Amino acid sequence: MTATAALPQPLPWRPARTKTDLFSALMRAKREFGGARIAIVDGDERELSYTEVTRAAFALGSALKKHTSSKEAVGVLLPTGAGAVIAFYALQAYGRIPAMLNFTAGSRNLRSAMKSSEVKRIVTAHRFVELGNLEPLIAELEQDAEIIYLEDVRENLGLLDKAAGALGPVTPWLFRRGASHASPGVILFTSGTEGDPKGVVLSHQNVIANVEQVRAHIGLSDETDSVFNPLPTFHCFGLTVGAILPLVAGIKAVFHPTPLQPREIAKRIRTTQSTILLATDTFISQYARAGDQGDMSSIRLAVCGAERVRDETRQLVRKKFNIEILEGYGATEASPVVAANSMDLNKPGTVGVLMPDMEYELVPVEGIAEGGRLRVRGPNIMMGYLHATNPGVLERPIDGWHDTGDIVAIDEDNCIRIKGRVKRFAKIGGEMVSLAVVENCASAIWPDNMHAAATLPDARKGEQIVLLSDAEDCNRSDILAWAQNHGVSELSVPRKIIHVNEIPVLGTGKLDYGAIQKLAVKLTEA
Repeated sequence: MTATAALPQPLPWRPARTKTDLFSALMRAKREFGGARIAIVDGDERELSYTEVTRAAFALGSALKKHTSSKEAVGVLLPTGAGAVIAFYALQAYGRIPAMLNFTAGSRNLRSAMKSSEVKRIVTAHRFVELGNLEPLIAELEQDAEIIYLEDVRENLGLLDKAAGALGPVTPWLFRRGASHASPGVILFTSGTEGDPKGVVLSHQNVIANVEQVRAHIGLSDETDSVFNPLPTFHCFGLTVGAILPLVAGIKAVFHPTPLQPREIAKRIRTTQSTILLATDTFISQYARAGDQGDMSSIRLAVCGAERVRDETRQLVRKKFNIEILEGYGATEASPVVAANSMDLNKPGTVGVLMPDMEYELVPVEGIAEGGRLRVRGPNIMMGYLHATNPGVLERPIDGWHDTGDIVAIDEDNCIRIKGRVKRFAKIGGEMVSLAVVENCASAIWPDNMHAAATLPDARKGEQIVLLSDAEDCNRSDILAWAQNHGVSELSVPRKIIHVNEIPVLGTGKLDYGAIQKLAVKLTEA
């Protein structure tokens, strides 16, 4: 960070602003910042103002309402960009519920997700399907749902739809009735790596509360900041923080359709002079390595979630581009941000403090001496789950508490240190060993490679740890020496190392631990 730059200050936490629906929050931003202000820069560098976004949403929403019914969940199958955001708000404008579908999840998981949320219609685009070679996937989904293509809708807009587009932003009350802030606003889905995907129903207030919590926690300037978002909008971080927050806060959102183009992304950051980058550890390290000197120097702040930020990544982006990383922690069920570091308190190795108005409790876990299983409650916690086994029926969290399934410790500054998921611990000779620590040891020695730990049964000690790595020279003896030199228990040294060409990764940038576990079993048996 440069010493001369005046940093935007966090805003006060404003719970009163959360009692609104998502579309009304967009219209409030249009009034607050002016219809002519640029809201979105799309992947093709096309700029859209607030007036253009709201016009498109009213016109498209007017056309889509003929194919759908009020309060119906409608699938959105689109990449990050203006199209996805306009489709999202078009459905909101007329009381439909967007269900954000993960096009990387495979047909089986998608059809299960659609069943849980009773999705019978999907909005997508011919161009996206063609570029992504998604015709086989669409053929599968057509068995359960009607596919609506944006290009077809646009070509067939009627006079009333065009009138809605022209007049809606000026006289919205003529065309829509605001939804209750407590009603369902969006449905997202868990990854399905631990069974069938669950639908996560977030109310309008859940999402807006999280937007306001993040604004109150991290200093953002509507005058000088712009957010570069390459993360998918089917992922809650990409949707809430990457799309809805900028629009509500008057901050220009620069979209990129995929996070998997490091060289192109580094170049676009230079072109757009974006100041805030949303990423994961995996993605930002790729961007920093691919980018030339100066490509990412406009970024003052990178907000990273979904996976632990490695020390090597911090050092790389700080040294090459003078970028400060704020690590955060979230869950789809929390809309998604639970905790985050800030410029005032940025503690590497932690995910910062809880968002405003949230409370927590730690449930003791056998074999864990420090910390416990984290449960959280607050205005951003979901309405509930939807399951394919009981379609459309909401399973609400008991007394508003969400069990994150993560084991954490809280330090003297109330910062949260993630020790790992309950399911990502191995029990070896009665002791609990975090698989994240195993991966961290390998990452410290081979920082340019990917490593993933899995567990296998062990007749003598209960379980054993194997490490998958794409580093050809990854070996047990080096990991053992590193662990001994750094005071790490030898239980965290994997019993066996398996070299692979590629570590399975989800479309959100997280390691696909379900696929990793299956691969470890398969390769060990082989």
